[in-house]
Parts: sequence; C-alpha cells; structure tokens
Amino acid sequence: MGAPTEQLRDISLSAQMLEYGVTHLQCTPSLMHMILMEPLAATALHGLSHLLLGGEELPLALVKQLQSLSVEAGQAGRDDTTLPFQLHNMYGPTETTIWSTASVLESDVQEVSLGRPIANTQVYLLDTHLQPVPIGVAGEIYLGGEGLARGYLNQPGLTAERFLPNPYHLSCFCTRGRLYRTGDVARYRCDGTLAYLDRRDQQVKLRGYRIELGEIAASLRTHPAVQEAVVILRKQREDRHSVAPLAGTSHSPSTSLQKQLIAYVVTEGEERPTRDELHSHLRRQLPEYMIPANIVLLDRLPLTPNGKIDRQALPAPDQHQLHQSTEMVLPQTALQEQLAGIWTELLHLPQISIHSNFFELGGHSLLAAQLMLRIQTAFAVKVPLRSLFEAPTIVEMAVIIERMQNEIGAQESSTPSVITPQKRESSAIPLSFAQERLWFLDRLLPDSSRYVVSQSFHLSGPLHMKALERSLMAVIQRHEILRTTFSVQEELPVQVIAPDLVLQVPVIDLHGLLAAERDQQVKRLAQQDARRSFDLAHGPLLRIHMLRLVARQEHVFLFTLHHIIADGKWSMGILLRQLSAQYQAEMNGAPLSLPALPLQYADYAIWQRQELQGEVLEGLFTYWQRQLSGAPALLELPTDRPRPAEQSDAGSQQSLLLSPALLQELKRMSQREGVTLFMTLLAAFQVLLMRYSGQQDVAVGTPIAGRGQAGLENLIGFFVNTLVLRSDLSGNPSFRQLLTRVREVALQAYAHQDLPFEKLVESLQVERSLSHGPLFQVFFALQNVPAPDVKLPDIAVRQLEKEHFTALFDLSLELTESERGLLIEVEYSTDLFDAATIERLLGHWQVLLEAIVRNPEQQIEMLPLLTPREREQLLVQWNATAKDMSPDLCLHQLIEQQVERMSEGIAVVFEEAALTYRELNDRANQLACVLQRTGAGPDVLVGVCLERSLELVVGLLAILKAGAAYVPLDPSYPKTRLAWMLTDTQPVVVLTQTHLMTVLPVGHAQVICLDTDWERIVGEPTLDLESKVSPDNLAYMIYTSGSTGKPKGSMNTQ
Repeated sequence: MGAPTEQLRDISLSAQMLEYGVTHLQCTPSLMHMILMEPLAATALHGLSHLLLGGEELPLALVKQLQSLSVEAGQAGRDDTTLPFQLHNMYGPTETTIWSTASVLESDVQEVSLGRPIANTQVYLLDTHLQPVPIGVAGEIYLGGEGLARGYLNQPGLTAERFLPNPYHLSCFCTRGRLYRTGDVARYRCDGTLAYLDRRDQQVKLRGYRIELGEIAASLRTHPAVQEAVVILRKQREDRHSVAPLAGTSHSPSTSLQKQLIAYVVTEGEERPTRDELHSHLRRQLPEYMIPANIVLLDRLPLTPNGKIDRQALPAPDQHQLHQSTEMVLPQTALQEQLAGIWTELLHLPQISIHSNFFELGGHSLLAAQLMLRIQTAFAVKVPLRSLFEAPTIVEMAVIIERMQNEIGAQESSTPSVITPQKRESSAIPLSFAQERLWFLDRLLPDSSRYVVSQSFHLSGPLHMKALERSLMAVIQRHEILRTTFSVQEELPVQVIAPDLVLQVPVIDLHGLLAAERDQQVKRLAQQDARRSFDLAHGPLLRIHMLRLVARQEHVFLFTLHHIIADGKWSMGILLRQLSAQYQAEMNGAPLSLPALPLQYADYAIWQRQELQGEVLEGLFTYWQRQLSGAPALLELPTDRPRPAEQSDAGSQQSLLLSPALLQELKRMSQREGVTLFMTLLAAFQVLLMRYSGQQDVAVGTPIAGRGQAGLENLIGFFVNTLVLRSDLSGNPSFRQLLTRVREVALQAYAHQDLPFEKLVESLQVERSLSHGPLFQVFFALQNVPAPDVKLPDIAVRQLEKEHFTALFDLSLELTESERGLLIEVEYSTDLFDAATIERLLGHWQVLLEAIVRNPEQQIEMLPLLTPREREQLLVQWNATAKDMSPDLCLHQLIEQQVERMSEGIAVVFEEAALTYRELNDRANQLACVLQRTGAGPDVLVGVCLERSLELVVGLLAILKAGAAYVPLDPSYPKTRLAWMLTDTQPVVVLTQTHLMTVLPVGHAQVICLDTDWERIVGEPTLDLESKVSPDNLAYMIYTSGSTGKPKGSMNTQ
C-alpha cells in the first residue's frame, strides 16, 4: 500500500515498487501521471505483470504514454505499442464495493472501454424511465449484483432515490433485486463493452441564470392557499388555443416560444387563488427571471410508486380532435360546385361530399399545396395552406374563399404577384437563389459530384436511336433550362441560354462480353458517369449514354444532369414523360406538337429576385429568425467515429420496407388526428432522433416543391426549397400530443416557405463548419411525386438500382409509398456511421411505429425501441456473469482458510516489520475478543482512526472477526469533519493510536489505543471466534462526497 497522495512529493513510488518487487499495481490515472514523472518509472513499470487503473476516467493519452514508456525501457523484440504488463481499466463507485466492470486494454486500443461487468455483477444502460437504450445510444449506468451496498447511513430518502428495485431482476442472472443509479453516462459498443461518456447534468439554466427550482416551489408554498407545488423547465408555446409546448414551433404573431418555467400547484381551501395572485405572490419574493411563465392548478400532483413527485407524468394539455361527417352532401352553391370539381380531379374521385375531410379522402401535403395553387388560379385569392387544416371540407373552404373575395377590394395585397413572362432587357439573367448556392459550392469544390443527379434504365426491345435523339432534342428545345450554362458578368453569376443545343448520345457496345463481365461493366460505367462532375460555365449540363447489351434488343440508358438545372424527381419526371411522348410520336410517324410553355425557368428566377425584397422579404426573415432562434447548431447523434473536421460526401445506403398493413394503420391514424402521413412519420422520426441523441429540441430539413405559383407545375428547373422543421419534444407528451405540435410546425413552415434556404442561412449568420451542415444535419422526405417513368413503345423499361451514393447530410431519409408498403431508404455518411448502426436505427424506427399505431396515447419517452432479440442481448446475455464464489463465507473466514494453507507465509509488510498469516490471525482474534465484549457484533459500527501500520490491518480484520463493520476515520481530516462523522455513525468503540487522540473528538465512544493498550489485549485467546455474521451483514461503512455538502455514508455488506 503506497503512501497517501499528499506525501508523494517526498516519496518515490517507483523506488518503492522496485524495493519491494511490486508485480501488481492499482491506482488512479492521476496518480499514474505523477508516477510517470519519476526518473525510475520506466524501470519500475517494467517489473509489473498487471496494472489496474480506476477511480476516474482513463484518458487514451495516458495509455499511449504507457505504451511509449515500454519502448524507452528497451523492450527488445516487442511491437512499439506492446505493453510489458497487462493493463486493466476498472470502473465502479463506492456504493458497489469499488469495482463493477473491467476491461483489458490491448496494444491497438483506439477507445478506452469500461469493459464488461465482473463476476456476479449486472450493468444496465437505462433512460430516464428505466428503459434499456439501444447499442450506441447514451444511457445512465445502473449497477446490480452481489457488490451493492445496503444504502446510506441515516439517509433513507437518498437511499430510496439511488437504490432502486431492479425491474429486470427476473430476466437476468441477478441474485439481488436492487439497482444502484450511478449518475454516470455511457453507451454500449457493438461488442457489448461500455464506453464512458460523462456525468448527468442536473443543473437548470435559463437565459444565462442558474436557477434552483426548489426555491421557486418553496416560495409558492408560502402562500396560505398552496398545499403543494413543483416547478419544471420546459419549452413552451403559449397561444389562445393551446398551451402545448412547441420549442422551435412555427407560430403566428399571437404566440410566444421559449424555454419557460412552469409551476404546478395544488391548493387547499374553498377559494382557489388565481394565477395572477400566485404570480404577484412570487414577485414579492423572487427576482423576475425566477417567475414561472405559467402556473397550472391541479387537484393533486402525480406520484411515483415510492411516493415521490413524478415530473414526467405532469399533465400535458388536452388535444383538439376534429370530427367530420362522412354523409354524402352535394354542393349547394356555384362556388362549392367549382371547389368539388377541383377536389375530384386532384383526388381522382368521382364524387365528394361537401362535408368530407380532404385528408381522410387521401389528401397529403403535396396535394394540399396543389389544391391551394388551383384555388388561387380559379378564385384569384391565395388561401394559406394552414387554412386547409383548419377547414378541411368543401363547405368550410368555400366560406373562407367567399370572405377573402369580399375583402379583396380593401386588401389587394392579399393576392401576391403572379409570375408572367419577364422582360429580358439584357443577356444578364440572374440565377435563382437556389441556383446561386449551388453555383457557389461548385466554385468552392469545382470537381465535386455532390450535386450530380443520375438515373439508369434497362431497356428490353427494339430501340430506334435516331428517333430517341430527335425526341431528346425536342425536349431540350422546349425547356430553356436544359440549354443553360452559367458565366460571370461584372463579378456576378448569370444564366446564359443557348438558342439551341445538339446533344449526341454516344453508344457503348458491350454485347460481345460475357454476361457476368457485361454486368460488371454496366455497373462500372454507371458509377463512373455518376461520379463525373459538370463544367457549369461551358456545359452541357446533362449527358446521356447508351450501353448496348444485345444488338438492338437490349440497352442500358444512362441519364445524368446537374442539380442546378433540375430538382430531382419532379423535373426528371417531366423530362422523361415528355421524352417518352415524343419518342412514341416519332415511332408513329407523326412528331408531337406540344404548345409553347407559357413560362421558362429564367422567368421564375427574374420574378423571384423582384418579389423577394422589401416588406415581403422582411416578413419572412422575421418569422424564420424567431422560429430558429436558439436552435441547437448540431444534432448530436451517437456516431461510430468522431466527426471529422471536414466531412466528405462519402456515403452509402440502407433500406427497409414497412408492410402494407402498417402503412394503412399509419394512414388511418393520420386521418383520425387531422394530420398528413408526412406529419405522422416526421413526428415519429423526431422521437427516434430524440431518443438517440438525448436532445429534446430537434430540427430536420425537408424539401418542398417550391412550385406554389401558377405555371410552374410543368417546368423543368431547380424550384425545390428546403424547410427547417424544428420541434420541441420536451415534457414527455403522448405521441398524439406531439402530433399537434408537429402539425403546427409544418403548417407554419408551409406558410413561410417562400424564403429560400440560402437566404435563411445568410440572414441568420449561421456559423459555418466544414464538419456539418448549417441548421440541420438530418434530411427527411416523403415522396408524393411518382417515380420518373419511361414508357417506350414495344420496349420494357426497368429502372436500375443506384450503385453510387453521396451523403449531403449525416442522414437522409426518403420514404416512398407503393403497393408493397412504405419503402424507407437512408443515405448516410460513411465518415460517421457503419452499416450495422443504420440497420439498427431502421429496426428501432419500425418498432417505434408499430407501438405508435397500437397506442398513440403512449408518452414518447416510453415508446419501445428494442426488438425482443436486442432486449435479450442487453438484459440477459451481456449480464450472464453468475459465478460460484462461496457465497456463505465472509472475508475473514476466507482469510482463516488461507491461514490453514500457508500459516508461516508473509501476510503483510510495513516498513521493516512483517506479520505471517498465523501472527496476523492470532492478533486479530485477540482483539476481536475485546471488541465483542464492548458490544461489537453484526451491523454494529466500530470506528478506525489509525495511520498506516501493521496495527491498521490487525484492527480491520479483528472488526470483521467480531462480526462488526468498520468505519474509516482518516486522521488527516479536519477535526470538525471527524466530529460530524462520529456523531453520524455513533460507533460503540474507536480503534486509534495515542498520538491521534488530540485530533479525534470521540465523544462518548469507548477508545482502544492499539499502541498502548496491547498489553491487556495480548492475553486474550488466539482461537478463531464464532460469530453470527452472514454475507448480508455490514462489512464497512465508508463516507463519500454528498451533493448537499455533507458526506454520505455508504453501508457495504460482506
């Protein structure tokens, strides 16, 4: 046993290790740092066979330092990183008898692990509701098993808080039914070992002020009518309709969004005080920043089973539910008739009741946007999209339109400008805001294929190449954007539209290759084309290749363009549909004559620049700045690798197909709740992100078509915009309650969708980072646009799977409905994630969705994530630590067995003195006889205030033989602290040394000085004593620091 840390300045531990030939060393990492500074450290450590480090976090840098030291010690023939001893990282708190987990660190270690539970110990990583967390997700460490302390001396409340019933007692190898809550946070690695993360932060901070919530509650309880009170911090949205907390929620000017203090109060007496009265009462006692924003009056506070206030169960607001009639009622007015015609056309229904709900009929967010556009065209009013959610029937919508038409004279500004062909006074046509961002990124990374859009199709049947080329030229001539390049004039980027463009379709002949080699070549060429960048200045910005597989009968059609001229599936669908129509007409001998387009993309770009300025732009800025104020810069999902300083676009994809039955259940629930399927899926995915990250303020990006103006539906171009959907998931609402929040978020975002994402980032002055995107890192899209479809006469067309993926975000989800169910495709950054991690994430989301449709009233933090197989692995397999350790024997009995085996062997050494096992046992038996006569016995405390000496070891063993428990009293402690400990423990006797009596305020306890009282002890019998102590009795009671400022005594059993 080395010297205390405070004496190490005068003593070299390395020298002691060499002097005594130490082979096993246990110390803290901090002490090891000190040892490594000693001149003899390398030589001393070379003599070790085992080094155990614990008591605090072990830095990887220290491990590397130990490895480099082995090289300095001249380890000939060893690898540079090979240690001359076995290095163990140990973890465990005082309350679980020192160590609970252990790991052996290998030479190639890149992350220090806490390892696995030791024998007869169980480790659980649980969330705030004692639910096991998935692999990779942060959870608090709970420990169970034989090493658990009984509790804290004289602190039953704290004992109940930290020592909990084990909810998994029956599903594991645990022999004891309790768990200790450590307050440490860790995550499981894939191999079942633990990676330490941090301590749980219990502090509450609001607008820069640190606040004790208990102080506010105590002030409330001073009101004569208040019986009970509790205060929590949550993100809260206040408006006249709902008090559901919606941090980051889109909201109207009548709402206010912020982190807020909420008080819950139970009153007594006949006259219940008003909220204003309670606020006034608080303002007389507390500063303004501690005044709750809202006070909720309750009949009683919810309690946990052990009688404590259950903050997670504090009630959330009631939900507004829409109830719509399904009885068929035909239109009664001309306006209703006209609306019904629009609805039937959009929803592909023969007839619709004026009381039918648009969303229950199959409407979704994309159709809703198209409906608003058609209403604008038909009635010359622009109805906000949120109005459809508030008035989802024909009869209700007709009322809104009539009101807006009546007000049109007084409010001409209610109808925004309509896009018309723009005057092009010069060749300097500006870029749209979205184009400008991609142009800038291309200048920054000129050879990047990040924004290359590629698709490939297998064509089986006779293909007429000349007809296909003519058809392609016709489509290119119809859409100016396909003939557009980008140059710089007067230091600004401009669009340059060529009057015509001849695009050759090269044919690569592969028909002479064997099938397997041909397939490999097809994949290689498709990937090569997808990875090849475009020259935005010189173009063309689309290219087509034809791979001939079997003469004229079988081909692969590679189609690639730059995102700056087309927005993915919508534009690609227009292009391929028109290409198909032109080809069919060519093959019929009558070239298709399509009417000229009323607008071109350049008209839109000019209009956008003119429209988005002044009050319009300022209003959008104001909303989004308020909406995203204080949003987290980063969604901290658990990753398999640290986030690089500069994230690449390297990516891969995983997919999952949800069953048609689950999809239908999700749709039915969405209709019941008055939301779209997109809103339901978004809410569920944000729950998953919250459970993974531990963050309750979650923002994701989502695309919106950006074609809200008449005349844009059939244009090819880059119209799509990105919206940031930020939801507050705090307060543990039910999923149904969360849906209301997410619905409001989405509706407000749709109402303010015209601000280009590029301008939003610019206006918010977001700090840019090469390691992640601004404002969000997860992208979420439900594809309502049909997949691009090529239909050629006499040719079977099949779209080929992508082989090359780029990751624009950490995660990008694309969901597509089909007859087979709901297809979920996830592109992910391979800089951050492994395939197995994404596979688990998708599995957890499926479990979550299945639980949601079963019961949407479940609180979101209680929704299950784990599959049965994962639960078995986490709770049972990784806790299979049972081992027969002679449970009926206590420590002193095991030592007595050792005495019988080697009575003359050296048991303990101190300086120049030593004791054999026989001598140690005899002296301990003699002292134990005395202790028993003083009252020492099972669960009786005996104080030990001794300096390091042979007597210290004799005293500890004697206390255990007497059946009692020892209380260490460090003589270096302040006298006041020792006095408090003695008062708290009330030991029957204290073992000490004469010279320590001056610092030891023993009070009424009997004192035995082992240096001067030994003459009367030596005459006692040396035989082993009979005691009634069992392994369930106390062995020692040791103090550890307490959050209240006073130490807490951990009562550890045998």
